[in-house]
Amino acid sequence: MTKEFRPHVRYFGHGLRAALAIHCTLGHSGAWRGVGDALGDRLRLVAIDLPGHGKSARWDGENDLHQLCTDAALSQLSEPMDVIGHSFGATIALRLAVEHPQLVRSLTLIEPVFIAAAIADAPERVKAHEVEAEPYFTALQSGDEMRAARLFNRFWGDGTKWDDIPCTTRQYMADRMHLVPGQSPAIIDDEPGLLAKGALGRAHMPCLLIQGEHTADVIDAIHQSLAARLPNARRVTISGAGHMSPISHPAAVAAEISELLEVT
Repeated sequence: MTKEFRPHVRYFGHGLRAALAIHCTLGHSGAWRGVGDALGDRLRLVAIDLPGHGKSARWDGENDLHQLCTDAALSQLSEPMDVIGHSFGATIALRLAVEHPQLVRSLTLIEPVFIAAAIADAPERVKAHEVEAEPYFTALQSGDEMRAARLFNRFWGDGTKWDDIPCTTRQYMADRMHLVPGQSPAIIDDEPGLLAKGALGRAHMPCLLIQGEHTADVIDAIHQSLAARLPNARRVTISGAGHMSPISHPAAVAAEISELLEVT
């Protein structure tokens, strides 16, 4: 357990079932408004601001970031809940399902950036991704956070042109670029050991893997790897969507989650 971290929390919906939603890198809990409203009659959605995001406290750069985020999310699992994660948040959701399966009633992973899974099964697809992402890594290493944020958003954003994004939002993203390399030990090197023999088999609950039709190829590779290891996983694709489907296509994402709830 890392140093205690109390995340900022907001709530959506008034349903009888409790669910936990974990947002993507550079996002915040408000990203779940569309999905939460669409599922409002079924779920009481607890959405957290991860460390360094939204209204939660900054990451101190010392505590292990993935562990800190996992502990922050775990603090909200007061009972078995439906756990929903997007991108980096989905890697937290997956870890919760492996380490605390008794608290995860169902698991929805929306484009988890668990690059380690693709490295294990499709290293050539990861190499192609690294070539595509090279300009971003170069900008980050040079200390140009604003350029790095622009390039990161180009690859992982919802398609909105950088110049059309409000200045305050652009600065919000640039100010948090240091969080991205802080995630690498977990999502690239798999320090939590999620790919260890038998680990993913502990996530026995019904699992939904959601990806956008136009998402990055490396995400498809990750989903293939996870679907082969998780004991009860189903893959779906959101038509017309990219990486940011919870924001760009919330009704379609909510419909898929609603179907998952029918079997749990």
